[in-house]
Amino acid sequence: MIQKIFLTPFQKFVKIESFSGILLLITTLIALIWSNSSFGDSYRDLWQYDIGIVAKGFEFKKPLILWINDGLMAIFFFLIGLEIKRELLIGELNSVKKMAFPLFGALGGMIVPVAFFLFLNQNPETFKGWGIPMATDIAFSLAILNILGNKIPLSLKIFLTAFAIVDDIGAVLVIAIFYSGTINTM
Repeated sequence: MIQKIFLTPFQKFVKIESFSGILLLITTLIALIWSNSSFGDSYRDLWQYDIGIVAKGFEFKKPLILWINDGLMAIFFFLIGLEIKRELLIGELNSVKKMAFPLFGALGGMIVPVAFFLFLNQNPETFKGWGIPMATDIAFSLAILNILGNKIPLSLKIFLTAFAIVDDIGAVLVIAIFYSGTINTM
């Protein structure tokens, strides 16, 4: 009875391609409401909650935010990198001609937001924030692609994924070059 009412519909929902995108959008909405409500302090405290491994004489605990930012996000970008590598080697981006469109699109996607930021921001003291608007959030881009599923062609999915990745790489380079004190190559 319980399986028929709850489990089977949930299992069907999880199997559909758009599940991860819908889940990301719903949890983002919940996080925005929670963090901006009167319970915002509990939201911020949650991210600082230590989790880890504790055994006899051994303790490895880190705040939740570090597990996500340094662990799960590294795995996410590794998987995205593998997908792009496959597309570069044998897929839709395996020639300079096929790669040019997402590359130039991403360059425009970085330059135009910076130009708008500098044009609309007339306070020289806040000009140093010009690098913030240039990154496309790849997780949300992929979430929207997953929600759309088979309604959009594969070539558009590959273009948008490549666009978001090149855009993120450009943003990371800007952060490394212009916003960090030094770059350690070793």
